[in-house]
Amino acid sequence: MVKKILLAFFMVAFTLSLASAQQKKLGNETEAQKKQRMKWWTDARFGMFIHWGLYSQAARHEWVKHNEHMTNAEYQKYFDQFDPDHFDPKKWAREAKAAGMKYAVLTTKHHEGFCLFDSKYTNYKATNTKAKRDLVKEFVDAFRAEGLKVGFYYSLLDWHHPDYTMDNAHPLVQVDTSKANYDRLNKGRDMNKYREYLKNQITELMTKYGKIDILWMDWSWNKGDPHGKWGDDWGAKDLLKIVRKLQPGIIVNNRLGLYDYSDGGDFETPEQVSSTELEKYKGKTFETCQTFSGSWGYYRDENTWKTHRQLLDLLITSVSNGGNLILNVGPTARGEFDYRATHALDSLSYWMHANDKSIYDCSFAPSQFKAPDGNKLTYNPTTKRLYIHLYNYPADGKLVLPDYKGKVKYAQFLNDYSEVKYVSSGGNDLELTLPKTKPPYEIPVVELTLQ
Repeated sequence: MVKKILLAFFMVAFTLSLASAQQKKLGNETEAQKKQRMKWWTDARFGMFIHWGLYSQAARHEWVKHNEHMTNAEYQKYFDQFDPDHFDPKKWAREAKAAGMKYAVLTTKHHEGFCLFDSKYTNYKATNTKAKRDLVKEFVDAFRAEGLKVGFYYSLLDWHHPDYTMDNAHPLVQVDTSKANYDRLNKGRDMNKYREYLKNQITELMTKYGKIDILWMDWSWNKGDPHGKWGDDWGAKDLLKIVRKLQPGIIVNNRLGLYDYSDGGDFETPEQVSSTELEKYKGKTFETCQTFSGSWGYYRDENTWKTHRQLLDLLITSVSNGGNLILNVGPTARGEFDYRATHALDSLSYWMHANDKSIYDCSFAPSQFKAPDGNKLTYNPTTKRLYIHLYNYPADGKLVLPDYKGKVKYAQFLNDYSEVKYVSSGGNDLELTLPKTKPPYEIPVVELTLQ
């Protein structure tokens, strides 16, 4: 994934993506057809990202090769040692499903260039390690068996490939950024050959594993800068056409650099942003990608892990603005989820078991409904149920709903369907009477059946 210092480039790109797309299109899909194609995804609202690769052995950030300016030779020890003896994707799938996630996206190849799948276009792959297995195939089979949709992440960057040209994200230019160093390192490299490599591997991923529901291609930055890379560098239009032809129903993210096209990506991807920033995306088609901690890959000594409340807030805020949350797990080098990630997933499982109806099939509330101060609303337009997420549980048990008079038929807690009584409280307001003892959830939910 992208380093924090480069997130600003993404945010600018996201802003430009709609402004610059003057209905120029690559295909002929209508808005209605797109809405139908993406319906399962917009209904699901919650997915799992899995960042796993050789960097899990370094256990100090998925950008370790970049951060420590490693050469291929210095990084080779991780390939030689890779032996995920506890890898059990069936267990991963069960944990994702229990946490309420409806889909999962796995890094088939990250920036380091190592492939978890058995590609015939490289020897730098899992089948040539001590694993001796196509780990992507096992992931697909396991998650499909649990009824989850499956997706692939594929890095457009490649710090191992001999034809990938230098840019300002490459490990080998971090110390010496001079033109002379760029020229020296680029000698003999051919980006045309690398573009062909991209096409070949994307074709493999789109044809070897059955129906693929999502494709995350990552990433494009610094348009027009010779030290960045953008759509033309990847042959992005051709890549997307290949993907659409081979997997007609697939959903694709927006990081190919095709922001001039209204169909150059299906959804926006705000990364590691705060819940406050997510409010800017209300009404857009978006999926915010977030980590449990400050790293995407397994980071043994990193301790800035989000609390259960912070994770719930990201999920609720995403849905209350009409978007999705994809939450990342970085498995260890043995192929297991970190104990801290498992604890976080278990906590989400407990909450989602009781309150998932306020997430699935939901979006932002109609404009005539305002959230009581400090709380947040989600809404199911099919069932016409409104959900009040009680961030601030009232000490006296009284919750005033502004201008709700005549709009509510019935109120209950979502976790146990126990009735919540309400009365008019003067003017057009309603007052809910909640038990003084808060239900045993970090953020309880009241479900309103509307008139």
